[in-house]
Amino acid sequence: MNDRDELSLLVSRLGRWLDEKSPGDGRALFTEDAEVHTLGGVSKGVDALVEQARRNHQVPTQHFVTDPLVEVDGDQATIEANLLVVFVKDEGLRLLGERYELRAARTGDGWRLTRVQARPIWEVAGV
Repeated sequence: MNDRDELSLLVSRLGRWLDEKSPGDGRALFTEDAEVHTLGGVSKGVDALVEQARRNHQVPTQHFVTDPLVEVDGDQATIEANLLVVFVKDEGLRLLGERYELRAARTGDGWRLTRVQARPIWEVAGV
């Protein structure tokens, strides 16, 4: 598998990990010093970002991550992708259209995310 394929798979695994309520300690996806910037808050360090993910994904969710654009520069990479997130709440669905701006680094254990930035584009609630 080449770097671009591995990085696209890493992004897919991120969406699935969030939908599965963030199992494990996150180290299969993130570096120790990774940071996350989303509507749910800002976290730095893998333990803090795992806690943020669990806190913000308590209801059923589904993350659709599409069209990853991967740029590799040695042991560093940037990835942009479209993101549609569906939150299933008692009062109805909440839909978010966002753009992922991700950074990754090659580690001894493979590619890991160092930064997740979710940029909101649109939102619909109560569907």
